[in-house]
Amino acid sequence: MRIHRIFIGLSIYLLMTINSFSQELIIGEERIDPGIILIFEGAIKDMVMPESNNLSMEQTNVHIEARVNWDINNIPDGTPAGGFVPFLKISSIVYNQKTGLKTFIDLTPHINLIDNFHYARNISLPGEIDDLYTVEFKINPPHKFDLAFHKDWIDNYGKDLFKLKSFKYEDVDFEEIARANRK
Repeated sequence: MRIHRIFIGLSIYLLMTINSFSQELIIGEERIDPGIILIFEGAIKDMVMPESNNLSMEQTNVHIEARVNWDINNIPDGTPAGGFVPFLKISSIVYNQKTGLKTFIDLTPHINLIDNFHYARNISLPGEIDDLYTVEFKINPPHKFDLAFHKDWIDNYGKDLFKLKSFKYEDVDFEEIARANRK
């Protein structure tokens, strides 16, 4: 079992290293108990289906992402190292620091061949692409009707996966990402 976790951890590390060469803007990285890693990104605009629920590429400046996975170390027993953490409600507010305009978005579950499962949304920036922005992410734990907890989890970690978390990043420069196109 230990060798299996080491192999999975090494695989995730290699994938993250490979992904670091793809063009994405890391806005912030956080770790919350009980072992959840959050990576917030501004990615190149992309076509996302179904079109009825997603902003078209022509209307999009940036694809805002939150990759939320179990840590590869120091995680609860039985947790898949590097696995996607489902059932979260994640929102983001993008503030234009020059004009005060803002955009509020709910990030929804997406899947692709680069990041696999992640939370994201195509957005149109509330201003010019060369303006600076403040980006705030709010991470809500699963609702009590979305996730049930067994006694062993409650005894070790409590009745919540975690409490509401908020992370704010200032002076985010989306210009390079907003000008880029997928190949």
